[in-house]
Amino acid sequence: MKDNHIQYIELYATDLESVKDFYTSVFGWTFTDYGEGYTAFSNSGLEGGFEKVDQVHKGGPLVVLYHSNLEQALATIQAADATISKDIFSFPGGRRFQFLDPAGNELAVWSDN
Repeated sequence: MKDNHIQYIELYATDLESVKDFYTSVFGWTFTDYGEGYTAFSNSGLEGGFEKVDQVHKGGPLVVLYHSNLEQALATIQAADATISKDIFSFPGGRRFQFLDPAGNELAVWSDN
């Protein structure tokens, strides 16, 4: 571990099973349950977890994932019935889109292609 580097991120979900199913099928993440109220994820590029809550509040940091084929990533996420909150758009250095996972967390996927 290195000082001052982001080491872990926590997100929230009202239904841990649906979140685990989504991230496993779409991104290939793996999970370790810690009781009924928490699941940690790995194989994601950064370690993290989901805490079970009664309600997910919008806002906060935007987690951004990378994929070399943005259209393929978009199709995979749409096939998993996620909501696309912002369709593909360009910005200096690349393109990205944003989506809502089954718990209502908003994430983005970007590509430099």
